[in-house]
Amino acid sequence: MRGAISFRNRLHLGLAARREEYEMNVLISGSSGLVGRHLMRLLRASGHGVTRLVRREPTSADERFWDPAAGKLDPSVLEGVHAVVNLAGDNIGKGRWNDAKKKRILESRVQTAGLLADTIARSSGKPNVFVTASAIGIYGNRGSEALSESSAAGEGFLVDVCRQWEAAAMKADVRTVLLRFGMILTPEDGALAAMLTPFKLGVGGNMGDGKQYWSWVTLDDAVRVILFALTHAELSGPVNAVAPQPVTNAEFTRALGSVLHRPTFLPMPAFAARLALGEMADSLILSSTRVVPTRLQSAGYEYMHPDLKGALTALLKG
Repeated sequence: MRGAISFRNRLHLGLAARREEYEMNVLISGSSGLVGRHLMRLLRASGHGVTRLVRREPTSADERFWDPAAGKLDPSVLEGVHAVVNLAGDNIGKGRWNDAKKKRILESRVQTAGLLADTIARSSGKPNVFVTASAIGIYGNRGSEALSESSAAGEGFLVDVCRQWEAAAMKADVRTVLLRFGMILTPEDGALAAMLTPFKLGVGGNMGDGKQYWSWVTLDDAVRVILFALTHAELSGPVNAVAPQPVTNAEFTRALGSVLHRPTFLPMPAFAARLALGEMADSLILSSTRVVPTRLQSAGYEYMHPDLKGALTALLKG
């Protein structure tokens, strides 16, 4: 094991320097997804080992097979593993929310988190920490109410998904961190990528009345938060993985238009969003969730992108 060095000197990413960093072997599910790919790069650049769970025959030395739907995961995959990160789950933003899609959204999260947690709990050589993705969808549509990790859950489909997802993960019997991610911003994929074309064409605008709060985090901060959670033993249970400045949709619209130097005068009425997206519109676009990262800030996490306009400028002009 190497001697400890500070995050700041090691990564040049402004990570908090008050913790010592040691080499870890990290087992990751969902490594082929957007966050997973970027997390692997950060971990490897930081000197950590990465082992990937895959649902096909492994083709490289860093891959291990599992089948969450069938409940198959050989406990031997945990040998020599110091930390487990779970990022698996069906993409909620792709495909209309019919009954089959909603079943996939739920089962893909509960099955994966549950299988990993049960396997960890039964293992004789447990990892030190289990970090799993969750979502701010657990709070539901809450208007302008400021929501911390101590806030009660709301009501609705995504609330039910997040409740079951987190409950399954908490069976791991090790330090478990439930990262409740907000909207992850990157021009590569997701909500921001989808908005770029209409906004660049000058046909962007508010969605609905624009008063709903959007809680967001850049992809850079999302992966750094995961590493922070892995290495900060005081963090366990729910942790809001969002930037410290949630904004209304109208504020987001103005900021994006300003960065792109485009007008933003063509709103999408709520009824049009519902016609285009169905139930997903109310849960992801028109819902108001004003989330604050109380526990991350208390633990000393330093954001690369704490404010929206600075974040959009870095993402789109950098």
